[in-house]
Amino acid sequence: MDSSKRNIMYNYTLNPIFSSNNKSFSSQKDGYSSSVFAQSPLEPTRGKIEMYSKEFYAACGVGGALCCGLTHTAMTPLDVVKCNMQIDPTKYKSTMSGFNILHKEQGLRGFFKGWSPTLLGYSMQGASKYGFYEFFKKYYSDMAGPEHAAKYKTLIYLAGSASAEVIADVALCPMEAVKVRVQTQPGFARGLQDGLPKIIRAEGFAGLFKGQVPLWGRQIPYTMMKFASFENIVELIYKKAIPVPKEECSKPLQLGISFAGGYIAGIFCALISHPADNLVSFLNNSKGATVGDAVKNLGLLGLFTRGLPIRIVMIGTLTAAQWVIYDAFKVSVGLPTTGGVTPDVAIKTKELGQENPM
Repeated sequence: MDSSKRNIMYNYTLNPIFSSNNKSFSSQKDGYSSSVFAQSPLEPTRGKIEMYSKEFYAACGVGGALCCGLTHTAMTPLDVVKCNMQIDPTKYKSTMSGFNILHKEQGLRGFFKGWSPTLLGYSMQGASKYGFYEFFKKYYSDMAGPEHAAKYKTLIYLAGSASAEVIADVALCPMEAVKVRVQTQPGFARGLQDGLPKIIRAEGFAGLFKGQVPLWGRQIPYTMMKFASFENIVELIYKKAIPVPKEECSKPLQLGISFAGGYIAGIFCALISHPADNLVSFLNNSKGATVGDAVKNLGLLGLFTRGLPIRIVMIGTLTAAQWVIYDAFKVSVGLPTTGGVTPDVAIKTKELGQENPM
């Protein structure tokens, strides 16, 4: 077998979804079994954890909790300014004026209001988001079969991330409700410990979930864009900008690619999810308000643009840092980084089936 066919067989396993260990690849075609594909060094029992085992999904959940909880908490000062600009634009007219007003009125402590519900809420959300994304990505790939999984991989990324985010946002919603009120209503509460019971006493448990639908409206498109664009951007970088195969790249280079792909994906995420972010902030801050009230108050232009520049910076940096932390954690437990080259399975299988692999 010539070197080009050998490279096809090798690269075929670079993405775990399309690896020979995926049971959907065990069939034969023209007497050729895909199970003879060479195993990539990154696949699938490279370290301590077997791919797609319970331990694998648990590790992805831990990585997701770390990357989302830590990054969102670190961004708390920006988030406080953003939320106040959305709620009271006449007072907080710009990012810089927002920082100045908060510092003057509340001191440095004001920039970290709501850090505890942020840390807990986004840790729970991150664990669900990343863990279930890996699960649904594999599940939908197996449902589609190898040929369609490769041909429609972006649809699988979209479906997997959307399914995961539906679950993740149920965990996030109560903490988001507390966070927004603590950050935007002076004197409401000091943090999670007194803010959570205060909402429950005033509005019942339903008060913690009144922003659930707008939260889905913000987070589901955001997450679909985040994962699908990241996977495709990283694949494009490895194909077009890196002269050597992914498995030959150093770990620092792979994590650098994760950062670059994450930042670009984050910009797209901010743009697509910003109107819903404004709705969530308005509804959580205004008792009894409806979506119609929010649109009327903010205006259509304000719905799409109020607080947008700071959110682009925030989400771009946030998303890039999340992918680096997530992939760094995966590498630390013996798992491959996310994304890579995924050749067209239908074409490669047809090519390989036409001649003796040896």
